Amino acid sequence: MTRSVTYFDAWRGRSLDEIFALCREMVEDPTYPTVKAWRERGGGVVGHFQVYFPEEIAHAAGMLPVKIRGGRTDGISVSQHFGSYLCSILKTSLDIALDKHIELDLFVTHPICDGARNLAGIWGRNFPYKAQVLHLPQNPNSAGAVEFLRHEYSRLADDIVAAGGKPVTAEALKHSLDVYNRSRHLMRDLYRIRREAPWKLAGDESFALVGMAGFLPREEFNLLLEAVLPMIESRPVRQQDKMRVVLEGGFCEVPPFDLLQAVSRSCHVVDDDLFIGLRWILEDVPTDGDPMANLAAAYIERSSYSAVQHDNDKPKERMLLERVGAAKAEAVILASAKMCEPGLDEQVAYSKALDAKKIPYFITEFEENQNTFDDISIQMETFVENIMFD
Repeated sequence: MTRSVTYFDAWRGRSLDEIFALCREMVEDPTYPTVKAWRERGGGVVGHFQVYFPEEIAHAAGMLPVKIRGGRTDGISVSQHFGSYLCSILKTSLDIALDKHIELDLFVTHPICDGARNLAGIWGRNFPYKAQVLHLPQNPNSAGAVEFLRHEYSRLADDIVAAGGKPVTAEALKHSLDVYNRSRHLMRDLYRIRREAPWKLAGDESFALVGMAGFLPREEFNLLLEAVLPMIESRPVRQQDKMRVVLEGGFCEVPPFDLLQAVSRSCHVVDDDLFIGLRWILEDVPTDGDPMANLAAAYIERSSYSAVQHDNDKPKERMLLERVGAAKAEAVILASAKMCEPGLDEQVAYSKALDAKKIPYFITEFEENQNTFDDISIQMETFVENIMFD
């Protein structure tokens, strides 16, 4: 499948505000129009659930990796498959597929929670293509973790080839690493702007840009960021004196755009874990030697953190404090998706760590289909005022 075709070029010649609006529209669209266009041109699609997926492998096979991220749906089709006690993203992701808004050649999920672990079985019973579980190391500190993961990645590559992809050669994978290394560099620049000049880039605007990486061919996403980053740097906006906060809790299901806008009216969100799986590897992955082994090692040794990975070298409480310090944040918003056991569990540990450092924090919940935000706006304003006048 050629990647020279453009699947999203409506942004060209537009103002920065118009580009942000277009990206938000695309990220919120549960029908994945660019993925449909890719399939219409004969391309294969690998869908992957939260949190992290080695997209470079699918890319090297000539297929399009797509983050299955849920969305706003009526929930009718999925109601006979899931109970009401599960988080929204599990149900809406399957709902979108059942309603044929997205068609795949392979679906991959991860055992990040009980619901996600069972998603492959339910998905596989309802579609003709294979649905499988990719097992990332439960003990990343083990001496055999990298070797184990390399074998898992090789197994995944075989399944991608069986689903219609090209053989994943070392040369093809090295090229894909180069493409994704460029993408990692651009996203690091995006978050650097968030930390250094947050008045130039609001949290919801950054969210819209990064979300595009979940379904656009990565070369095209890179072109978009290469064009937009200079526009953000030179954005003629007045510096605003707002409280600097870190938002933590969007590692899997992500909050609605309007919630992020409500928060941004009171604060500068200078860092977050939204779509962290798309930004999981923090440094360039080496392309010399065995590229599959390098990619496996990068997952463990050059990576971020989340509530669903247990790594003694990266205790989540310490990592959150480091994120707060690096962003020079004054407070933290601990936001969790409703019914998300990993997210809600971590709020307790995070709260204790923040209390010990006397860092103010605000706890809230969200869900994809949330449509009223007056309460969060008022609560955020009160939270900020209490800190300012304490």
